[in-house]
Amino acid sequence: MKVRIFDTTLRDGEQSPGVALSPENKLNIAKKLDELGVDAIETGFPIISEGEQTAVKMITQACSYKSTRY
Repeated sequence: MKVRIFDTTLRDGEQSPGVALSPENKLNIAKKLDELGVDAIETGFPIISEGEQTAVKMITQACSYKSTRY
């Protein structure tokens, strides 16, 4: 049996009061999750803001995550 990890830190993490992550913070977190071998990283919704769009773009360019990892 293989356990697959679907991480929502970058999306749900900002739901907590007082938490705001910059695109660079999100990229650093995503890189660590990618290094750990997380199967799916839910980055957020790029339509929400320009900052969110920047973060998603940075993450998809920097991380080795591919949808084929499943």
